[in-house]
Amino acid sequence: QFQLVESGGGLVQPGGSLTLSCVLSGFTLEYYAMGWFRQAPGEEREGVSCISSSGDSTDYADSVKGRFTISRDNAKNTVYLQMNSLKPEDTAVYYCAARGFSHCAGFRMSYFGSWGQGTQVTVSS
Repeated sequence: QFQLVESGGGLVQPGGSLTLSCVLSGFTLEYYAMGWFRQAPGEEREGVSCISSSGDSTDYADSVKGRFTISRDNAKNTVYLQMNSLKPEDTAVYYCAARGFSHCAGFRMSYFGSWGQGTQVTVSS
């Protein structure tokens, strides 16, 4: 069964860090570019980061550049999002998604065919 499961969300103070994980089952990670998206209450879902199938190419939204790092371990079928210097505006449900190609091409949601159920990240003092 094709499945993506995110974990690692939680409550963190401003300036803190979290690492999200996305474990894939039912397919082999190494062939797919992977993305992280987020959706805040009352807002549209937005792209955060993308990583190519080999991991040699990454892309980030301007709002998270220099603070977030995407990585992958194809042997573990897992994608990560390291989030540092978190801000209250980073509060959202974070989703991982699989793209049916090896490379990233922006954050259009229609480019990603499979999605996880999301994990909540709350940044608050």
